[in-house]
Amino acid sequence: MKHRIYTRAPLDGSIAITGDELQPAPRAARVPENEEVELFDGEGHAASGVVESIGRDELIVRVDHAIDARESPFAIDLAMAIIQLEKFELVLQKATELGVRSIVPMITEHVEIRSERYRGKHDRWEKIIFEAVKQSGRATLPKLEEPMQFEDVLKREGTKILFDADTPPRQLSNPATQATLLIGPEGGWTEEELLSFRDRGWTAVTLGQTILRAETAAIAALALASAFLA
Repeated sequence: MKHRIYTRAPLDGSIAITGDELQPAPRAARVPENEEVELFDGEGHAASGVVESIGRDELIVRVDHAIDARESPFAIDLAMAIIQLEKFELVLQKATELGVRSIVPMITEHVEIRSERYRGKHDRWEKIIFEAVKQSGRATLPKLEEPMQFEDVLKREGTKILFDADTPPRQLSNPATQATLLIGPEGGWTEEELLSFRDRGWTAVTLGQTILRAETAAIAALALASAFLA
């Protein structure tokens, strides 16, 4: 795979990669001049380029042509209950790889992680997302939203699909071009949460016969939705 470089500059002509943008970029020891690289701007645009010169504090890349941004035309948002932080960060990484548009850390009745445990993690979580974008070949940085209460997630616009191990098997209905997937914590949903969800006419589905861990359910649900919407 080609080295991938993030830049905020328009993907046209010759681009100087400097400052903060240079830090995650390839170092001179690993990328020689005339090496082909990929550039992406985090907003859905990507291009192929060639390294023209390498300096101590600057990398000059000549943009050659635009390339496929590897982004789905369908928008999938993940509202993920805040689980044990190491597992939650795994979900951030894998959700990004699977093409999610945004991630909403969700607070439900059975969330056991105290708010002080995840307060101040936003920058770290955004870095995990950024590295996953680079690795996966995507050109869009998913939006990481602030933690949100379950009821507030239900007020968001668009189709919502809740995954619940105890829901009778049923097929996904086509959510058109956008859907928010809701994944609960290890303790599952409360009856009140399920009732509140169904009262709004949203769809609850299962991921099979077995009971999955929350992080496994998130990955499986995103893979299923991505394939269904492709």
